[in-house]
Amino acid sequence: MTGEALTNPVLILGGYGNFGKRIAAALSRHNVPVIIAGRDWNRAEALAGTLPGARGLRLDINEDFLATLKLEKPSVVVHTCGPFQGADYAVAKACIEAGAHYVDLADGRDFVREFRGLDADAKAAGVTLISGASTVPGLSSAVLEHFRPRFGRLDRLDFGISPGQRAERGLATTRAIMSYVGKRLRPFAGHPKAYGWQDLRRYDYPVMGKRWLANCDVPDLDLLPEAYGLRDIRFGAGLEIGALHVGLWMMSWLVRCRLPLNLVKLARPLLAASNAFNGLGSDVGGMHMVMGGAGLDGRPLTEKWAIVAKSGHGPQIPCVPAILLAKRLYEQDAALTPGARACVGLVRLEDYLDELQRFDIATY
Repeated sequence: MTGEALTNPVLILGGYGNFGKRIAAALSRHNVPVIIAGRDWNRAEALAGTLPGARGLRLDINEDFLATLKLEKPSVVVHTCGPFQGADYAVAKACIEAGAHYVDLADGRDFVREFRGLDADAKAAGVTLISGASTVPGLSSAVLEHFRPRFGRLDRLDFGISPGQRAERGLATTRAIMSYVGKRLRPFAGHPKAYGWQDLRRYDYPVMGKRWLANCDVPDLDLLPEAYGLRDIRFGAGLEIGALHVGLWMMSWLVRCRLPLNLVKLARPLLAASNAFNGLGSDVGGMHMVMGGAGLDGRPLTEKWAIVAKSGHGPQIPCVPAILLAKRLYEQDAALTPGARACVGLVRLEDYLDELQRFDIATY
């Protein structure tokens, strides 16, 4: 049940960034007051000026963050400042101490898996902390929850994401991917030995056609087998332009062969180089999921699901879990009990798609 809404606003860290600005706009549409926070006050204030009830705030999470939280007293903090690979929990711990709920868009496998370690402190403070409120595992688990009643046993999941070349891409996301390209990934269900951005494969999407995919290190590799009993899981991501995708695959071999190549430091020029090819690509991207196991009658069953975004609206999809959960926390939804957890099974697929209705996005 949802109670009376809190009066204190939702503070969005990285509020004018690739995902933050979309979350801010959506919350504003839902009449949730927001604070656009970031290191550049001019950019924060410029965006806030376009949203009713919003205001900008200069804020660096590495400088007096806790003191600022205690001064501003936000009801919820939405953390979009990646990359989360290798990050600590300083922001979440400050929210516990300040008595603010917390939601992040983390895609770091270790970060989201170990987030539950904050559970006892969050419960003691009476606040709710949620990590991974994004496409993975927010949307992926919502799809599994939707299809699971059709299965007597769910064994396999093969899924992936392929954004359009002209869709807006953030530096943090690029750095996150570069952090594991060519590196051996920790074993996951059905795959004892895998490497980042290797195992090239193609998937034939509705509308989009065939796209290249390669291994990515995401929280789902640990969380979904644990939650749904999967014996085999595989996730891939890809670049629309084949030459760029294969080029990064070739770089993955250089890293795998232990050449002194720091791709994280090269993320900015690599992103700029990729953007130079935008004219050769489209603004159409999507995600697919192929689920396998046994049906209620015991016979083999495979279900396929896909979501495709046109008109450059793909970046709206990762924002939805954070939007819905921040709104529910602001409204004091009693179902989101105090504690720290990953965003697995917390968002219904119907609510997810309803939030996307205003965009050029369809499911298949």
